[in-house]
Parts: sequence; C-alpha cells; structure tokens
Amino acid sequence: MMRGLHPVDLTTLNKLLTVGVQNGASDIHFRPGDPPIYRVNGVLRPLKMEKLHADHTKQVALHVINDQLMKAQIDSLQECDTSYSVHGVARFRVNIYRQRGSLACILRIIPDEIPNIDALGLPQVLKKIASNDRGLVLVTGATGSGKSSTLAAMIDHINRNESLHILTIEDPIEFVYKNIKSSISQREIGPDTESFARALRSALRQDPDVILVGEMRDTETIDIALKASETGHLVLSTVHTTDASRTINRLISVFPAEEQAMVRMRLADCLKATISQRLLPRASGKGRTVALEIMTQTKSVEQYIREDRASELKDVIEKGRDMFGMQSFDQHLTQLYREGIITLDTAQSAASNPADFQRALEFD
Repeated sequence: MMRGLHPVDLTTLNKLLTVGVQNGASDIHFRPGDPPIYRVNGVLRPLKMEKLHADHTKQVALHVINDQLMKAQIDSLQECDTSYSVHGVARFRVNIYRQRGSLACILRIIPDEIPNIDALGLPQVLKKIASNDRGLVLVTGATGSGKSSTLAAMIDHINRNESLHILTIEDPIEFVYKNIKSSISQREIGPDTESFARALRSALRQDPDVILVGEMRDTETIDIALKASETGHLVLSTVHTTDASRTINRLISVFPAEEQAMVRMRLADCLKATISQRLLPRASGKGRTVALEIMTQTKSVEQYIREDRASELKDVIEKGRDMFGMQSFDQHLTQLYREGIITLDTAQSAASNPADFQRALEFD
C-alpha cells in the first residue's frame, strides 16, 4: 500500500506514473478529493492511499507544465494541454483543467515505442491505405479508442518504406518519431504554432508529402485539409465520430448550407479511407482489442457520397470486403467472436443492431 502524498515532489510523481505504466494503465487521474486513479482496461481503479488535496494537484500541474509563462499564471489557469515524459518509461499527453475552483490533471500514457500495424493486429489493408500518394484518410472513434496509435502505426509504415517529408501538427506532440527512410517534422500547437488551421496553411509551403493533422475541429482546418489532399498531399487526421456515414455527414455539416453540395463533391473525390474504431474487452479478461469499420474509396463509395446517401454506406462496405478489404463493424465483431477474442455478449452490445447481428450469426 502506498502512503501519503504530501508534498507531491517530482520523485513521487514519477514513481506513480511509472507504476501506472507497469500496471497497464491507459490514463492516470489526479483530482482533489480522490486518491490518484489508474484507468486499466477501461476501468477506473483508485489507489489505496490518501485522498489528494488542491495543493497536491497544483503541485502535479506545476511539475508537468513545461511553459514558464503558464507556470507563472497557474493560479488563473482554467485549462490547457501539454505533454510530459519520464525518461525510459513513457511520454504522457496531459490535460489540466479547473473544477470546483481547484486544478485537476489527467495524464494519458503514450508508449515510448512507436506502434506498428502488425504489432497492433491491424488489418493489412491499412498498409495499402497508408501507401496512397494523395488524398484524405480519417481515423475516427471516441476519445480513448486508440486513434493516435493507429495513426502512429500508419506514419511508421510510411517512414519505413518511403522516402518522403512527413509533417505532423499535434496538440500536444504524442509519439516522437525518428527518421528512418522519411524525414519527419513535428509541430506542436502552442510552442511551435498558433492553431491547426494556421499550421496547416503554412504546411503547404513546407514541401510536405504527408501531413498528419492531430484533429479536424473547425471549418477552416477541414477546408485547408481538403485543399491539401486535392493538391497532391496525403493528409491523415482524426474525427470524433463513430462510423463512416457519420464522419462524412459531420465534415459536410460544419460548412454553411450553400457550400455543402460542393464540399460533398470534394469529399467524394479526395476521401481515400475512413477507419473507425472501438476498444472492446477481451474474452480472457486481459486487456482490450480493437473493432474496426474500414471504408476505402471505390466508385460506389464516391457515388453514394455525391448523392448524399452516406447513411446507406454500410451495405457498400459489407459488399466490398473481399475485393477491397473493407469491413463493417458487425462483420469484424462476428470475426472477433468466432475467433474467441470477444464474448457473444460483448459482440451483441457493440453491434449496430443486436437483433440483426444475432440473426446473422444464426444464419451463418
């Protein structure tokens, strides 16, 4: 049992983070009124130690903030994103926020080792998707669904196989890449640039072949990303949506009504793939596995997007499995269940329509 936490010095903080990594945590919470909390396999696990006070969480914030001006303004800070690292252990994506007048910190663990497509157990079609020389590729899913790892694995594949200039724009920088065959520039919102939109606009003058945009949050960023993908660049990004149809509709809906028809045409032309993912508990009870919907660009997909029929794309995706490597969530859930990776209850609860999913299993 770990004991008290007064004060939270750097050694104590790094020990808590190291133990979290060793225990397979994905996130570590520091919040007044609670002990430190690890999230392991999606479940919050409070540590058996004293509850934190506001002074403790303020000390944690001061340790992990690397901007001296921000440190000086700690008492008026309301929220910020930053990154932190423990040498030889891991990097951490940090969000600091104020709640009930006190600071709280959430640290997400980013492994030191760059993930690769094979090690993550991702389908081989992702290597083909990453090999596109132009267009837009979107990885989608809820927060904590593994989008950053999938993007990193695709960047790793490009880096190992192509001699290209890869430019990443992140908030904050997560995985730190080393040049293998490619040359990689990494820019962080705050220290290196003002915003995603501004960095993306500048990126077009920095001779990139591949641009990774950490998140497409606003109309300007989406518009510039489309322009970049239309002018010979491969653009990789994330969207907080659950599947291909919702992703397409979300991107189009942020534009004014009078522009949406044109945006739909542009998206039909440049969208090379959407990879939507969810993390599900393994049947063994040890860890989680990823369930994926994968849609790639085909004539049918282009036609459905142009005709504003994104809601019907599931049928196109399911029919394109053998020829194009596409798969719906339900198809992948069936595969994961038949391979014994997830339980039937997990598969049914994650299915688009549990009743239809059960009937499909019985028919199959």
